[in-house]
Amino acid sequence: MEKMFKILGSVISLAAGIAGAKIVDAVWEKVTGDGPPKGTDALENTLRSSLVFALVSGAVRTLIQVLTNRETQRAINRFVRTRGQV
Repeated sequence: MEKMFKILGSVISLAAGIAGAKIVDAVWEKVTGDGPPKGTDALENTLRSSLVFALVSGAVRTLIQVLTNRETQRAINRFVRTRGQV
C-alpha cells in the first residue's frame, strides 16, 4: 500500500509541475507580450529576460512541488489514521 501512495504522490507532483509550467508560460506571455525564452529561438532573447524567466519558472515549479508533496503526505497520513480507526 505504501508503494502505491509513493507512486500516486509522484504522479500528482509531476502533473502539478506540468500545470505550473504551463501557467508560468502563459503569464510570461501575457506580461511581456513575447513567448517564454526557451528552445532554439532563445537566441533572439536577451540574457536578462532569459535569467528572469529561469528564476521565476524555477521558483514557481519548486513552490508547486513542495506544496504538492506536503498535501500528498498530509492526505496519506489522514488515510492511515482513519484506516486505523475503522
